Amino acid sequence: MADSLLSNLLCSEGSESVCYDDNDDQNIYKNQCFIKNLETECDVLDFPVQSDACLSLLVEKECEQFVGFDYLEKIRNGKLDLVARQQAVDWIRKVHAHFSFGPLCAYLSINYLDRFLDVYDFPKDKAWMMQLLAVACLSLASKMEETEIPLILDLQVCEARYVFEAKTIQKMELLVLTTLKWRMQTVTPFSFIDAFVEKLGCDQPISRSLILRATQLILCLINGIDFLEFRPSEIAAGVAISLVGQTKMSSLFQHVQKERILRCVELVNSVCTKSITSGTTVPQSPIGVLEAAACLSYNNNNNNNNSDDSGVVGITTAFKRRRLNNNRTPSHLEL
Repeated sequence: MADSLLSNLLCSEGSESVCYDDNDDQNIYKNQCFIKNLETECDVLDFPVQSDACLSLLVEKECEQFVGFDYLEKIRNGKLDLVARQQAVDWIRKVHAHFSFGPLCAYLSINYLDRFLDVYDFPKDKAWMMQLLAVACLSLASKMEETEIPLILDLQVCEARYVFEAKTIQKMELLVLTTLKWRMQTVTPFSFIDAFVEKLGCDQPISRSLILRATQLILCLINGIDFLEFRPSEIAAGVAISLVGQTKMSSLFQHVQKERILRCVELVNSVCTKSITSGTTVPQSPIGVLEAAACLSYNNNNNNNNSDDSGVVGITTAFKRRRLNNNRTPSHLEL
């Protein structure tokens, strides 16, 4: 059954092959535009922010895509391989920086990966499958968000532990799409951040530098696992308050609970503190913050996972740049 499903994959690039929700197309498009505008020379972002009605719809939508607390507990309890997931996230971040993809692409790649792992029983004894999943998620995210994307084989850079055939990657893409029920237009913290910053800033114009710093913080958060406890709106609220202050925090209570906001603010401050104590300088761009976060993640892995790391390093050395063709990764291996 799995063989017939995966062998039918032809990963179409046309717009007709992607499912969209007509109700929130316009809202998501506006937020995509604001992320792209981070690279312009404008000091003030002068486009309209989301209305309260739109924000309420986005909050409702995000609940449908939230992985939930059970997934985070599964990671913390060891039921899901934390080291393998972190290696996949680190690789996604490196390739994202290599091709200078936008911030949304990074967030969506990790979001797809976590949503897939939340519902799919992933075998721990097949190390190559996590790498294949990472490639597929990054490929799908780049198709959703980027206007210029490399060939699917060219994504496998930055010391990928395995190299897969294009057909194998496409089969994995289809499995991810069907597992996520083709719901790829995910609500992200970027959907809320501009509106929340405006509410906290007493309706003052939103500066490009402020949104850029918010983007940096969001990208730092998704490097770890603690952010999985919070919904995108809560992450956006925590980041906005960390940057603007708590003076008008009550203006966000219509959309986010106060207790949840304060817990997320603590997480954001903790990430900033770790960055300072590790001697990592504050990057000046979203790409820079991804590279800085990579240093933090590798330091944490070396300190917390002695025996596991040695095994993973051995696998990396032995199988580095190993090509898995159709004979090595047949479609019948219960993908």
